[in-house]
Amino acid sequence: MSARPASTVLLRARSSLSALYGFSLLALALAFTHPLVLLAVGAATFGAARLSGCQQQLRVAVRFAVPLALMLAVINAVVVREGVTVLWRFGELPVFGQIDITGEAFVYGLLLAFRVVVIIAVSALLVAIVDPDDVLRRMRRSAFRSALTAALATRMIGVLTRDARRMDQARRCRPDCGGSGRRAQLLMVGSVAAGALDRAVDVAATLELRGYATRVAPPHGDSLPYSRADRAVLASALGMLALLVVAVVFGLAHFEPYPRITIATGLTEVLFGGLIVLMALAAPVIGERGRQR
Repeated sequence: MSARPASTVLLRARSSLSALYGFSLLALALAFTHPLVLLAVGAATFGAARLSGCQQQLRVAVRFAVPLALMLAVINAVVVREGVTVLWRFGELPVFGQIDITGEAFVYGLLLAFRVVVIIAVSALLVAIVDPDDVLRRMRRSAFRSALTAALATRMIGVLTRDARRMDQARRCRPDCGGSGRRAQLLMVGSVAAGALDRAVDVAATLELRGYATRVAPPHGDSLPYSRADRAVLASALGMLALLVVAVVFGLAHFEPYPRITIATGLTEVLFGGLIVLMALAAPVIGERGRQR
């Protein structure tokens, strides 16, 4: 899966804001197991995907997620022994012990399965709306030296390992086998460290000759002013994060599976789910209308 050409609001916005939008939906899916909240996040995800023209990618991700989610539901129902409503008694099984399928474990397993599907769908939306090339362009200022350092470090591991092996073989060829005990180990470590420092000086001199020391850092990619699409996506992302904070602080959408299923199903939870969908779809809908004007 990859990002599509920038034809809608979520795709025209800069990658950092589109990623914040996707992570806001993902945070809501991870923070709550309440079915109304998960349903709202799923509806918002598929609505945003449809408005962005990437619903096909979400369908592929969901088809992959459904078998995994069903397996998780079955495992939870069989393994978890909590809950007071026994639906089926399998009796004593080797290794597993007494197997009782409870209604609470069965329902919670289905909710976990639904949660997995929603999380994978949100992740697919995140991949679809965030342009990886734009992410690399915006990270090149800090990632350039990090990538070079990581490449040199991983390359040097094998070189230093071979140096240490050769030094150890040379030590064993001496008449006294190079000594033994802590002194021999310290000599070996000192030789390897000296060789590493010599190689580091050589590599630094080579990089300096090739112009890495005087390389001009590229300009920041976020220096351009925010567009209408950027502002719309940022407002939606911050709105969803604000809803998450308010729900956590005031204890909204409470759900407790064990020992009995306790679920809050009042007007507050319905309103909370509706606000999630409204906030998520505000950016693609309002942004497109503003563009058409």
